[in-house]
Amino acid sequence: MASKRGKPRIANAEPAGLWHQPALMHLIADVLFALGIVGLGWAALVSLQRLPLFPLREVVLTAAPQHVGVAQLAHAARTSASGNFFTVDLAAVQAGIEALPWVRRAAVRRHWPDGLMVTLEEHEAVAQWRHLNGEKGLINTFGEVFDAEPPEDAPFLPLLSGPPKTAAEILRRLAIFDGQLAPLGRHVTALTLSPRRAWHLELDDGVTIELGRDEERQPLNARLTRFVAHYPDIKAHFGSIRGADMRYPNGFALIGAGRPVEPLPPVKAGKQS
Repeated sequence: MASKRGKPRIANAEPAGLWHQPALMHLIADVLFALGIVGLGWAALVSLQRLPLFPLREVVLTAAPQHVGVAQLAHAARTSASGNFFTVDLAAVQAGIEALPWVRRAAVRRHWPDGLMVTLEEHEAVAQWRHLNGEKGLINTFGEVFDAEPPEDAPFLPLLSGPPKTAAEILRRLAIFDGQLAPLGRHVTALTLSPRRAWHLELDDGVTIELGRDEERQPLNARLTRFVAHYPDIKAHFGSIRGADMRYPNGFALIGAGRPVEPLPPVKAGKQS
């Protein structure tokens, strides 16, 4: 006798709505709470910046500047500072001050209760620099080029020029060349490095010297040493010259020499380098 099969019974499914998922509800609540805290904090910060509390009133310098005006510094600090004593962006103030022509570096910190303390490192100009476009700048003791006008009471500054990023190298060469010329009582007033790495000097008596490129077999120092050794005789025999071409291995050529007072000892000439 076959048994009767009953119809399958379908169990009631649990509701799958958001309100019946406690873990997810807790997570959403935590996220909303965190966003609320961040929003309140941001609003409080903006309100604090706008309130007239702890305003900045003064800029204090740790030392008197040599080339930068006090009013110029105060203006740079004032225009780059926003907020009050606690919220001011010190990095922005530092950048604003370092944008001034004679400022190499600046350190800025808060000075209680309503000021900023500024420590300056100014450029010390040791030479002029001529850019490729003909405009002039200055070179500091670190061989860095900066754009500024030399002070009216500044001592004479030699003029250097060359390809970009060669100012430090040319400045080092200037010191070496001046040391070699010291026995003659002369110094370099202009020094140029060409794009082909050839060196050209102009001395304080107007004489120009073509040294050419530095080579292992004929270093620049050796060529200038040869000029220094013969220059007293050249002056004695010709009185004056406009220049000397030292690009020969064993001799040199004179430029603009007058009629000799007495003949010079023969100097061998060779192929230019």
